[in-house]
Amino acid sequence: MSQFLELKDFNEFSVEQLYALLKLRCDVFIVEQQCAYPDIDGLDPVSKHILVMNDAGHILGALRILLKYEDGDVFKISRVLVSKDARGQGIAGKLMNAALSYCAATNDDARVELQAQDYLQDFYGGLGFYATSETYLDDGIPHIDMRLRVPPES
Repeated sequence: MSQFLELKDFNEFSVEQLYALLKLRCDVFIVEQQCAYPDIDGLDPVSKHILVMNDAGHILGALRILLKYEDGDVFKISRVLVSKDARGQGIAGKLMNAALSYCAATNDDARVELQAQDYLQDFYGGLGFYATSETYLDDGIPHIDMRLRVPPES
């Protein structure tokens, strides 16, 4: 089965697709990780969403990108997830590469930041991110703040 990427604004989701995305986030972040937290936090309507879909229309993975204006423009990547059945297929890398391409094309002067689960430091480090905090607990799960390293000017 093939996979494809979609970039969406919140108002472009069908009701069924939004339900599927929220269910997937609940399945991964709340049920699988046994973490009760408010996933629906009011930021989805003001975020860009990148989805990896299969040709049957099922969401295999997703993330969201929020542009904040604080000390200059800052892209915040969050809610990065891959469905349990689709893991090991490189979907997280596809999502992150698409997100970084979007950020660069939209505002290449903006910082790109994320809060990573601690065990994913190497994954994000391989994409050019570096730690900007010590490990801390967020809803009982070890996290670390990370920022994209700006490439040197040529």
